[in-house]
Amino acid sequence: MSDMSEASDTIETTARAALARLLPHQPPPEALDPGADLDHLGLTSLNKVLFLTEVCDRTQVGLHHFTEQDLAAMRTLTQVVDALTRHAAEVG
Repeated sequence: MSDMSEASDTIETTARAALARLLPHQPPPEALDPGADLDHLGLTSLNKVLFLTEVCDRTQVGLHHFTEQDLAAMRTLTQVVDALTRHAAEVG
């Protein structure tokens, strides 16, 4: 497995766990649809900020890499994982 693939897997696992904790019905992390719109899952704007902050903190990918527009464009779990994975190589 490549380093980038491992980073993506780690980020996805971290993101799934963080997201599951913040959702009103707290589903198992593995049950989350990576393509589902975060807003439709019941994630409030505040919870989205908390989610992204936690995932960035736990994966050591600084929020400074992202503009307000970047953050707004992260509408699905897949988009969050992809965006953070692009910057994970800088950390590694």
